[in-house]
Amino acid sequence: MTRYRRLIAAALASACIAVAVAAGQQNPGGRFAGVELTIVPAAGNVHMLQRPGGGGNVGVFTGPDGVLLVDSLFAPLAERLIAAVRTISTGEIRFLVNTHVHPDHIGGNEPLAGSDVLIFAHDNVRVRMLDRLRFPRRGGSFAPQPAAGARPVVTYNDSVSFHFNGEEVRAFLAPPAHTDGDTFVHFPEADVLHLGDVFRTTSYPIIDVYNGGTVAGTIEALETALRLAGPDTRIIPGHGLQVVGRDTLVDFLDMIVDVRGRVHDLISEGFTLEEVMAAAPTAAYDAQWGQEATWTANDFVPIVFHELGGGSLYRGNE
Repeated sequence: MTRYRRLIAAALASACIAVAVAAGQQNPGGRFAGVELTIVPAAGNVHMLQRPGGGGNVGVFTGPDGVLLVDSLFAPLAERLIAAVRTISTGEIRFLVNTHVHPDHIGGNEPLAGSDVLIFAHDNVRVRMLDRLRFPRRGGSFAPQPAAGARPVVTYNDSVSFHFNGEEVRAFLAPPAHTDGDTFVHFPEADVLHLGDVFRTTSYPIIDVYNGGTVAGTIEALETALRLAGPDTRIIPGHGLQVVGRDTLVDFLDMIVDVRGRVHDLISEGFTLEEVMAAAPTAAYDAQWGQEATWTANDFVPIVFHELGGGSLYRGNE
């Protein structure tokens, strides 16, 4: 396999802590060789841990009782994840909450479970892990079934609360948005929300139709988050280069609602999918949200079109 390094410069606050790990420590010569994980404070005792490019952002909640993680990155980064956590806490990593089933959020589950970390997730996440995984990029890609040791030990239908480090942390099911097992994690005392991949600042929303995701549910889920978010709330996106505030979440939601409205109007005029795409309903937003090569308007708009009753997800198939 060709050796390469994924190094993406990001402007971070001076309080950020960069954790460098020797390139050959894990996955030598692979896609994660030389990857550095970075921790940036969110608020209170909550931090965001991320890899270059801001994908699969991990929430880290620390205190006298130990550490609670939100998501676990890819498996080859597990040791580096633990090393990064150790730069801000020597406490035992006790709990892990998975926001959904995709490999960049559950990959570290098995090695963490081997260190006696108790894994929590929504019922649907565990069900999805009983088979090989499918995810939406590149027209629907597959990944191997996660190992038995990676599965959540505790699952919930609606919500679960942690009374931990002198605070209450609430994890709860969002409407079917990115997937049908999306969990939001709310840290009320720190005034922080981790929204998993329902919210991203690097691309259009990824609606995983293979795992129960919907555009309508994404809008509903973001509205739910906005009801919890105040003017000072800090929000950790599933993908994004920094912790953001409520206004960024509003912009993301407004964009989705506007694009959906434009596509609806075109369908009402009898446009086919090819004609909708030619009309470029995302043109006003492509410069901001359409720059991620593996998920652009060409991926997002057909899903909106199909969900609104316009026809097939695929061009030329009515």
